[in-house]
Amino acid sequence: MNIEANSYFAAADPAFLTRNAARHQQAIERCVEKLRMTMPVIGLRNPKIGTAANHWIYCAPFDWVVSFQAGQLWLALQLTGDPVFRNAAQARRPVFRAILANRQAQDHDLGFQFSLGCVADWLMTGAEEPREMALKAAELLLSRYRPEGRYLQAWNAVAPHGRVDPHHAAGRIIADTLQNLALLYWAYGETGRADFRIAADGHAETALAHLVRADDTSFHTFLFDPVTGAALRGETHQGFADGSCWSRGQAWLIHGYAQSAAVTGNPVYLRAARRLAAKAEALMGSDAVPAWDFDAPGANVPRDSSAGAVMAAGAYLLAQQIPAEASHWRDFGDRLLGGLLDSCDLTGDPQALGMLAHGAAHVGSGFADNMLPYGDYYFMEALMRSLGHTQFFW
Repeated sequence: MNIEANSYFAAADPAFLTRNAARHQQAIERCVEKLRMTMPVIGLRNPKIGTAANHWIYCAPFDWVVSFQAGQLWLALQLTGDPVFRNAAQARRPVFRAILANRQAQDHDLGFQFSLGCVADWLMTGAEEPREMALKAAELLLSRYRPEGRYLQAWNAVAPHGRVDPHHAAGRIIADTLQNLALLYWAYGETGRADFRIAADGHAETALAHLVRADDTSFHTFLFDPVTGAALRGETHQGFADGSCWSRGQAWLIHGYAQSAAVTGNPVYLRAARRLAAKAEALMGSDAVPAWDFDAPGANVPRDSSAGAVMAAGAYLLAQQIPAEASHWRDFGDRLLGGLLDSCDLTGDPQALGMLAHGAAHVGSGFADNMLPYGDYYFMEALMRSLGHTQFFW
């Protein structure tokens, strides 16, 4: 397969291509071939987390990561035009119909699910059903907006499969939701309904005020009084400690604010993404793959390839939007991709069903070294951005 012959490079701005273009081009071709070769194994299932043998454990019907396989397939279609990828992605529509039909399945991650599952379908094929499904999901995400605190409520008291955790449901935001705002901004663009934009901007501004600390590190989660909206305290759910800086949370914020800036043109969001990226770069020191938490103690702190992939995609977004600093942010993105290619790349391993090793799903729960489907998706996105591609589903 020769992706370059499919006009990928022809559509790219040559000034944006990095000096690592040949290596990145070879890597994205391996990603596409990995998807092609694993489709008969994965079928209609959606990967959740990798095993020690680099096989997949698959999602239950309403998992927050259920869309990342579809997202990779849509990227592969964009690169190749091969309808086998379109067919495999569209065959997953019943997963998203089921989420819309189950109230307990609907939470702050509707953006992840429907941007990659249905907005992508609409943008790539023009099919009307996924557009309507994505607009419905946007309305459901909008219903989580709490105007008294100007935020989107994270999590539910009752999970889709019946587990009860009211601690998670009372006045809480998380860093991950910044990436989910893309669905609201898209819905605003499709409909002109101001409430979509108001909610997205309100949450982005609240997260900037409370998740991002004065030193440009970040909390994973922040609590508010659920009645008055008054700010209470920052905590963590997946990081080392309440006061530490969980690297994937920092990465979600970098990409989320950079993407929000690209959509809205708001310079406040762009400055926030730049500050967060500069802090992450400083905290990494000489590392090429981020530690799972920048403040975790010890000599053998687990790495998180998924944080590196998200962060790399965000760095290229910054390069695209800040011409005076484009070289710096491209170099940072190249450094992160270099770390992934040097020490985490599974695309050449015929036994591995995923693309990246050494993802830290939830270290506190014992998931510290796994393939992760979101790491794989953002790995593809970052590689494509490094090569000058600009059309995505956010």
